[in-house]
Amino acid sequence: MAFDVMEWLQLGIRWIHIITGVAWIGASFYFIWLDMNLTPPKQGGQKDKDGVGGELWAIHGGGFYEVQKYRNAPPVLPPHLHWFKYEAYFTWISGFALLTVLYYFGAEIYLIDKSIADISSDAAVLIGLGSLLGGWIIYDFLCRTPLIRHQGVFGVVLFILLTAAAWGLSQVFSGRGAYIHVGAIIGTIMAANVLMIIMPGQRALVSSAEKGEAPDPAPGLKAKQRSLHNNYFTLPVLFIMISNHYPGTFGHEYGWAVLAGIALVGILVRHYFNLKNQGRAKQAVYLLPVAFVLFFAIAFAAAPKFVDLSEGPAVPFVQVQNIVSERCVSCHASKPSNEDFDVAPKGVKFESKAQILREVTRIRQQVVETDTMPLGNITEMTDEERLVIGRWIAQGGKGE
Repeated sequence: MAFDVMEWLQLGIRWIHIITGVAWIGASFYFIWLDMNLTPPKQGGQKDKDGVGGELWAIHGGGFYEVQKYRNAPPVLPPHLHWFKYEAYFTWISGFALLTVLYYFGAEIYLIDKSIADISSDAAVLIGLGSLLGGWIIYDFLCRTPLIRHQGVFGVVLFILLTAAAWGLSQVFSGRGAYIHVGAIIGTIMAANVLMIIMPGQRALVSSAEKGEAPDPAPGLKAKQRSLHNNYFTLPVLFIMISNHYPGTFGHEYGWAVLAGIALVGILVRHYFNLKNQGRAKQAVYLLPVAFVLFFAIAFAAAPKFVDLSEGPAVPFVQVQNIVSERCVSCHASKPSNEDFDVAPKGVKFESKAQILREVTRIRQQVVETDTMPLGNITEMTDEERLVIGRWIAQGGKGE
């Protein structure tokens, strides 16, 4: 059995990415929830005099917890102060490493689809890197304009711009490549928010407290604002992380619109919980049903249109097997002839009748209903060949 170094490398990086991502998103969810649930102390009481702006009692893991947030800083800083930053940094670093190993080193397979844009690997990588940098520059610029004072309008403008990015990337990359780069743009914005805005704001607060000075509230308010933006980004990013398992999304003719719609579902769900955490559940009660209806409306709209392919001459299995052998077996074999793979991707092989018949559903989804396989259509499967396979499946998909 061949040892696929790249596959294990991808597995290790992906695992790290998930672990650090869970830690980062978990912290984001918790602190936004915490901030929205703080109760001001009794006015004129000792805590109020000590500068406590809000407090919260909680029980978890068999113990009681009391959390306090100071309006500015405590009278004396504790000897050890916990910072939350490395989760964000390592999530981005591992995500970028995975992007590089899978999509940049394997650009001809995972990133480029010559039926969409016949570009070189170098051009594809430069476009990808440029989108990450450009996404942050545009977002940060918008945050420094008067638009930021109108959060609802700002959110709509940002959503439109990210949707435009999804459309633009889908004009040069494969559907899967476009999706992952939209996710990478958002992830870069989130990590850069931590590095460039949130952490400097917190350092300024600590520095003022150490000097016994009244802190400038502006950096803290800006950091809180960017933290809230990151909170709304989380669910769309999580969807993109799992989207490669669902070719009906990124493989759709209007995959960019599908992405925008599902991202909007995530934003609505996040907004519901944020309002609920503020004690405004009654005002937010409509958001979950709207998100539910929108999700299934997208699913219905994105579903492959029914075309009766069963009509016409019967397609013998041998004809299908010949197409599969020519277009698919170079990767999906015990010993792939494609130099980019040491073992068959996801363990799927098409060397025998039984192996092909076992994967009929997957073949229908990824070859007939979408053009997501072969990857980047590197073996140049034709529309006529896809039609033959589709007709064979519609006629029962039997090995006869």
